[in-house]
Amino acid sequence: MTDYLVYDVFTDTPFGGNQLAVIPDAAALPEEDLQKIAAEFNLSEVTFVYPPADPAHTARVRIFMPTMEIPFAGHPTIGTAVALADLGQRPDMVLELGIGPIRAHAADGKARFTTEAALEIMARPDPALIARALGLDLAQIRTQTHPPTMATLGLPITCTELADHAALSAIQTDIAAMREGAAHHPGGLDFAQLAYVRDGATIDARVFAPLGGIPEDPATGSAAATLAALLAQTLGRDLTLDYRQGDAMGRPSRIGLQTDGPRVTVSGAAVRVMQGQLVHATKA
Repeated sequence: MTDYLVYDVFTDTPFGGNQLAVIPDAAALPEEDLQKIAAEFNLSEVTFVYPPADPAHTARVRIFMPTMEIPFAGHPTIGTAVALADLGQRPDMVLELGIGPIRAHAADGKARFTTEAALEIMARPDPALIARALGLDLAQIRTQTHPPTMATLGLPITCTELADHAALSAIQTDIAAMREGAAHHPGGLDFAQLAYVRDGATIDARVFAPLGGIPEDPATGSAAATLAALLAQTLGRDLTLDYRQGDAMGRPSRIGLQTDGPRVTVSGAAVRVMQGQLVHATKA
């Protein structure tokens, strides 16, 4: 049998934030079962932890959504770092992810990591298409700071600023428009959407990836990091941001973001809420 842990991430309160299942020793699991296990948990992500390829590093971490493996995501990185620290790892870690090694620090239920990847602007989707995908009027899409922008630090997301909090609350995703967007932008990870309102250093956001099995995500660290990098590049200065997500779902999440040139540091808390064993998923 293989142990698993479930954490709520980007919160210090149980039953808030974004849920994450962590398998801290996945070596006994058959490769063909990993996606099935992720689907069985039916959480936005599950991490499988292995010994590192480089013995100087802490661990190799694979991240699975319910429908696919992905190279990088924020709340799995934070949650896995906290889980490993809770299991006795030293606070300073190097985690081998699909985008390469990531330096992380975790202690006392909190963690941070810094991205080193350069921001890639992938596309500027039509604002009218974004409005339809979010179920909004075109007038509710704000383009003064930047137009809707598909960008990535390792996981593509389309970032769109909205006119006000009323627009943010009114979002009702349109699956047909989402599919149209995915067809027009096949590199965009099923046309995942981050919609936000900014008030100075405070960001209120919602994230949707229904074509990837996530109707709405309560916390998305990779998307938050990408938005921070996009805003820093657009505004031409480093930023320290208080990023808020999940309130509309009753799972408030709080993410700290700080840019330093092309680098983005993502920070947050995580709390263990469950643990157990996988009974049938081990190698013969």
